[in-house]
Amino acid sequence: MLKPCFADLHVHTVLSPCGEVEMIPPLIVQQARRIGLSIIAVTDHNSAENAAAVMEAAEGSGITVLPGMEVQTREEAHLVCLFDDLEQVYCWQETVYDHLPDEENLENVFGPQFVVDAAGRFIRRNKRLLVTSTSLSAEQIVEGVTHQGGLCIAAHIDRPTFGLLSVLGFIPPGLDLAAVEISSRLSPDEAYRRFPQLVGRPVIVSGDAHRLSELVARTLLVVEKPSVAELRLAFEGSCGRSSKVVLETDRS
Repeated sequence: MLKPCFADLHVHTVLSPCGEVEMIPPLIVQQARRIGLSIIAVTDHNSAENAAAVMEAAEGSGITVLPGMEVQTREEAHLVCLFDDLEQVYCWQETVYDHLPDEENLENVFGPQFVVDAAGRFIRRNKRLLVTSTSLSAEQIVEGVTHQGGLCIAAHIDRPTFGLLSVLGFIPPGLDLAAVEISSRLSPDEAYRRFPQLVGRPVIVSGDAHRLSELVARTLLVVEKPSVAELRLAFEGSCGRSSKVVLETDRS
């Protein structure tokens, strides 16, 4: 049976050095429930080491957590990569780690990178430099993620930094993006007017949340279940599935 559900597909935790200390699993789940989300995706920078903790924290909450990460291409663009299960995302994480520079994180510059458990308790620091580019191109990332059973979304396409359009000036032809993400300050109509390259592409709004107040319930999906395959169908508008960006005024 198809059902509507709100999703935020771009959420960071304390593993991302730019994430606030409040971005721990139980508080993320609590905030997601408070604002009416049914699906969230954990998408830390170039790592998925807190995905399992958030998934565990969400058990019994009615919220599905998709494991993923926000990967930085060698061109310095960000792609949100989503999967159905931990085995898939960990396999992809190995690939990403193999293509990161062999450098340690500078906590005094970028901030700490905490791996935590489902209750938000400290386990260890991830000492890799995560907020940097991999040596993978956008095409290689999309191909690798798709091969692993996941999907890719172009992150914050309207931003002046780290978006495909700001970095490349265009979306590479044939790049198999499931959707493009815009910031919550824009409506899809405004995005299409400002960026004609987006016309004909499915657009979603996610929070790119680095603090709890940044989670948003603006993307309304009609799906049978929360899965990568269903997300693809929703973005394509196929088989009765759909996705729609809901304006704040429509929710009030």
